[in-house]
Amino acid sequence: MASLLNGPASAAVDERCPLIAHPVADANSSAFPHSETQSHRVAARVANRLYVSHFLSTWNTRVFEFGAVLYLASIFPGTLLPMSVYALTRGTAAIIFSSAVGQYIDTGNRLRVVRLSIVLQRLVVAGSLVIFYILAIGLPLAHGAETGLLVLLALLACVEILCAIMNLVSVERDWYSLLPVLLTVNLVINARMRRIDLICKLIGPLFIALIDGISTEVAILVNLGMNVASVAVEYFAIAKVYYEVPELQRPKRKPREELLDRVFENESHFAHNWRHVQMAIKKSSQDFSLYFHHPAFLPSFAGALLYLTVLSFSGQMVTYLLSAGYSAAQIGIARTLSVAFEVLSTWVAPWLMGRIGPIRAGIWLVNWQIVCLVAGIAVFWALLNRPTISASGLVGGTILSRLGLRGFDLCIQIIIQEDVEATHRGSFSTVEAAWQNAFELCSFVSTIIFSRPEQFKWPVLLSVVAVVTAGVLYTIFVYLRRGHLLHLAKWKDIMGSQKGRQRSREEGIQRIASSSDM
Repeated sequence: MASLLNGPASAAVDERCPLIAHPVADANSSAFPHSETQSHRVAARVANRLYVSHFLSTWNTRVFEFGAVLYLASIFPGTLLPMSVYALTRGTAAIIFSSAVGQYIDTGNRLRVVRLSIVLQRLVVAGSLVIFYILAIGLPLAHGAETGLLVLLALLACVEILCAIMNLVSVERDWYSLLPVLLTVNLVINARMRRIDLICKLIGPLFIALIDGISTEVAILVNLGMNVASVAVEYFAIAKVYYEVPELQRPKRKPREELLDRVFENESHFAHNWRHVQMAIKKSSQDFSLYFHHPAFLPSFAGALLYLTVLSFSGQMVTYLLSAGYSAAQIGIARTLSVAFEVLSTWVAPWLMGRIGPIRAGIWLVNWQIVCLVAGIAVFWALLNRPTISASGLVGGTILSRLGLRGFDLCIQIIIQEDVEATHRGSFSTVEAAWQNAFELCSFVSTIIFSRPEQFKWPVLLSVVAVVTAGVLYTIFVYLRRGHLLHLAKWKDIMGSQKGRQRSREEGIQRIASSSDM
């Protein structure tokens, strides 16, 4: 593994040579003239390789995430417990170890960090798919072996999510910030990256769901083949981007960090670690205090509450729909429609905010989400004795609610960007993300407690209660911020003008009648 990550000298030459036809020079060097045409060619090469790496990473992640749910539902029909434990373990690892991953990203070599995330994630996914295949074909296993394989799947899922976070954060948050030095079309690149995300989110789950509808074993093998085939392309494509951009090769250590290390270089290993623990605890306490006392707390917390839901075409809802009679292909189509409504919200929400502002638009959109979910759950509860129709009501309400969900989320993000000071945005967003993950874990706990499909109505009810609570919190925020919820003065003016016009019409009619009598 070390040789693969560090790369031999010959591999380094191979990674550099196809890209650069001339010797690399600094910006201040006169080794060769930098023409505008050459800069555009370099920018195009870097962008294309970045697109390839990002597409393969996002595609494999989306396909495996959705596929794992289908595989577990097929292997363990009639229960939500294995899938819930799998997702709960995965989410818990993301909360506990994400800070350590962030520390590694901040201090490690950029290329080595991304390569580790690529190689380790592909190895872990391949191992998981082998276990899924063993369970799917029903090989005779020793007593307790099935439980042991499930535990191993959960552990591999923890590593997989941390690698996915490592790749996403290191490339999108670190590499992107340095690419504009070379790529003057940064907005175009970001837009194309988002399109890649949406394409993978739309097509990836539908693709694996259609194959799973034919055969779960075939779907696992196809997933495994794509995962193995893409690792080399993704591995070398990102390396070529790294060698094209000199800014990416600069060390991350800052002078202040090096000075602190020299000041405390004589302290013991235990004292060094204890000092970092104390600093982390103090920083977390300060961040939580800032979050709870900030004016943007209510909209942020309302947005985090929306993560306490099983109505999102994630593992819990997919498993229930399969038990209710839906096929994997039908679920894939429903999920695609759901994402289409999410994409639609990226046009609807900005239009609405342009008309009435983000604060008022937020209350309209969250109420849209509440109305759609309440209508869906009403059909769901009323027709529980007819599972397919009942589930269809839930599916319809959930799909329509995604328009309000993503639009409301966009309004909240704009409010936070405007209200939270630039020096506190990182701390505020970190605490907000912690609450989001905590509420998401609560949704997994709900399906662990109510693990049978016929008990799914209780997690559904809890999800709707969470959305209504989020709407109430946001309504309080709107009232505190604006002093009112409705423009009563404008309504009075409108009603007053209408009454005035009505009175004038009546007086005119009376005058005409009087003249006629005369």
